[in-house]
Amino acid sequence: MESRLLSRATAFPAIPHVRKSAARESSGNACFTQARPIGAVCEGGNLIWGRQLRPALLLQESFPSSATVTRREILRPCLAAASSPAGGSDSAGEAKVGFLSKYPALVTGFFFFMWYFLNVIFNIMNKKIYNYFPYPYFVSVIHLFVGVVYCLISWAVGLPKRAPMDGNLLKLLIPVAVCHALGHVTSNVSFAAVAVSFTHTIKALEPFFNAAASQFILGQSIPITLWLSLAPVVLGVSVASLTELSFNWTGFISAMISNISFTYRSIYSKKAMTDMDSTNIYAYISIIALIVCIPPALIVEGPQLLKHGFNDAIAKVGLVKFVTDLFWVGLFYHLYNQLATNTLERVAPLTHAVGNVLKRVFVIGFSIIIFGNKISTQTGIGTAVAIAGVAAYSYIKAQMEEEKRKGKTA
Repeated sequence: MESRLLSRATAFPAIPHVRKSAARESSGNACFTQARPIGAVCEGGNLIWGRQLRPALLLQESFPSSATVTRREILRPCLAAASSPAGGSDSAGEAKVGFLSKYPALVTGFFFFMWYFLNVIFNIMNKKIYNYFPYPYFVSVIHLFVGVVYCLISWAVGLPKRAPMDGNLLKLLIPVAVCHALGHVTSNVSFAAVAVSFTHTIKALEPFFNAAASQFILGQSIPITLWLSLAPVVLGVSVASLTELSFNWTGFISAMISNISFTYRSIYSKKAMTDMDSTNIYAYISIIALIVCIPPALIVEGPQLLKHGFNDAIAKVGLVKFVTDLFWVGLFYHLYNQLATNTLERVAPLTHAVGNVLKRVFVIGFSIIIFGNKISTQTGIGTAVAIAGVAAYSYIKAQMEEEKRKGKTA
């Protein structure tokens, strides 16, 4: 959006002088200006420093015989342009453009990078906490609690402005938040029980559960090509599970429950589509999910935490590190989820799908490097086959969505 002088503005190097008295005596057409968005040049108007200029109408009246006034067409600049510093049009224009508008591709790339970076950091910190504090229910509560505090502070300063909530919207969001809470807790139970790479390999089955729910619950017809693309996913996860060195049933079943929970979250999310922006929606879901997660954490882990859980963790790493680790992992959890939502709003469905697959590859790869997890050859092959299947499924599904969208707009 460059600020520049367009069309007929350059045809008038100097604005003719008009007597103020004549303008006051005129009772006919009046000269006026109107501000319009940058780039909205219409009706013969001109654009300068982001403001619309309208040609002044002619003074049509005959003036007293004592003064001979010829009718002239003038172009009267708007007040904003007149008050701008002389000779500063270039610098002002550059200031108005801004980096976000000038380089949208770089900004989107930066969003993707930060999404992956925060996700990897979260997974690494999360697993390190479980190595000395194996209480996933309580840690899940901390994740959501830090996120809720972040949202409340953001609302307090107006970034973003809090969207109003009513009873009908609350009824729609509660099922989404309950599924989000269940999926989050079971994911953390799996992270605490097995290697991070294995949990993410199992979670690669999520598209399979989504397709099954769409076919058998929502009654949507799933093409055979999509089902065929999911076969490598199921095969790859099966091979990886059979040969995974850190395998245990708690981690496996918890990850599977997480897949089912997030599938139902997707189903309920479609019913809860509103005009509210994603940032506010996620904030409300986080608040409700926190309320849902607190009772199970108190029931399942409360007595152990009070008896020796907190004391053991503090004895191992110290109080300051324990508290700061919980704070940072909660902040990274909220930020990567929020940034993922905002990032995926900026891109097409196909880019969205590829981004999700690459994110899982990044997390699996970095977790193996950081923690030095030993994996068998079969596990590596199974993981690669599963990820390839997810990529194929995501590509086919994104193409179908794009064709459907084009069909609606045609």
